Amino acid sequence: MSKDLNDVIGRVLPAPENFLSAEKLEQARKARRRFMGNALAMGAGVAASAGAATRALAAGAEGEDAILKLPEHSTGLGQPVAMDPGYGQPSKWETNLRRRQSPGLTRVDQASVSFTPLQGLFGIITPSGLHFERHHQGWWDIDPSKHRLMINGLVKRQRVFTMDDLMRLPSVSRIHFIECGANTATEWGNVAVPTVQYTHGMVSCSEFTGVLLSTLLEMCGYDKKAAKYVLAEGADGSSMTRTIDIDRAMDDCIVAWGMNGEMLRPENGYPLRLVVPGIQGVSWVKYLRRIEVGDQKWATKDEAVHYIDHMPDGTHRQYTGIQECKSVITTPSAGQTLLDKGYYNVTGLAWSGRGTIKRVDVSVDGGRNWRTARIEGPVLPKALTRFNIDWVWDGKPAVLQSRAIDSTGYVQPKINQLRAVRGTRSVYHQNAIQSWLVGENGEVSNVQVY
Repeated sequence: MSKDLNDVIGRVLPAPENFLSAEKLEQARKARRRFMGNALAMGAGVAASAGAATRALAAGAEGEDAILKLPEHSTGLGQPVAMDPGYGQPSKWETNLRRRQSPGLTRVDQASVSFTPLQGLFGIITPSGLHFERHHQGWWDIDPSKHRLMINGLVKRQRVFTMDDLMRLPSVSRIHFIECGANTATEWGNVAVPTVQYTHGMVSCSEFTGVLLSTLLEMCGYDKKAAKYVLAEGADGSSMTRTIDIDRAMDDCIVAWGMNGEMLRPENGYPLRLVVPGIQGVSWVKYLRRIEVGDQKWATKDEAVHYIDHMPDGTHRQYTGIQECKSVITTPSAGQTLLDKGYYNVTGLAWSGRGTIKRVDVSVDGGRNWRTARIEGPVLPKALTRFNIDWVWDGKPAVLQSRAIDSTGYVQPKINQLRAVRGTRSVYHQNAIQSWLVGENGEVSNVQVY
């Protein structure tokens, strides 16, 4: 046991769950091309007032009667099993923990984003109901009996599979993270959003179940000499299509129907999606309907025009789908408030699209000094990894940072190091070290430290 636990165990006031009023949401939508910028920054004022208003409530802990007097639930008869609707729901006391939509980014809700509340999660698995969403043309609840997957192109046997066909094949279940290529995009230029849910909430981690894509390609007799790429095509109105190199397709890609032990949710691609571990989420094509084998890249709209990197010299870098090593502290994080001087368990998540997380370092002084955090198991390839470290806050300002190192030796960069290579005009693949400022009053805010 850490000797630091002999100190006062500090309390954390959670971040307000809803930062913006309807009026400010409308202002944010009008500012969408600035990636929420100043519009969402208004939420900081709301957060400050909410923190002051609820500080006294949080401090007013119940007395000893809470343990000395038996409550109703210790003396009465509880609820019956399997109550309607027969599907377990979160406690009524946890209803504030939910996905939050991104205001201001898109013109219509059907082509928008919802963010996972990383600040309220434990371990590495994201509950299906809190998994982030990114849609280009809205989501559908497709009848699985009518859904088909076709494999064509450079194959000996073009085939069409029903869901029943696929689910009778040998399956695998593997835990992987999925991250939108635009996760943390708002922070390329400067501080823009108020909490970790908005800065990093377009990442989730789940157990996916399905048949390996390599199994299907082998069944169809793909041309091993000529085949260089496959094209994955979705069945939604956006006609999402993505090129994937054949080596990756034959490695760990999964044609998945299951997530976290049950069928995919409709907003996550039900009844079938592609899982491409380590690669940005847009390649994890939802409502998967076709795989075509070819000898060259297709250069479709979502890989030749969209999801490209704007470089400082004006050129565009394409097909950069790998999500590099990244980490973020989720508690304490922006929007939260530390109520006491004393001991805190600093916790967060790290991930890499190139392998496993080998080490995470944590700094409380803006990167001048680092300590190695505890890595909590399991540590899996291309999956979220939980880290923890003990910290005693003395009431003085502090800047919390985490720095991840993956199995290739790659070290997560500072924001100025990343900008030196990528500039400030980028949208995608922002994996810089995130900084949280703890003020003397205990309020935590989003800052950039170089």
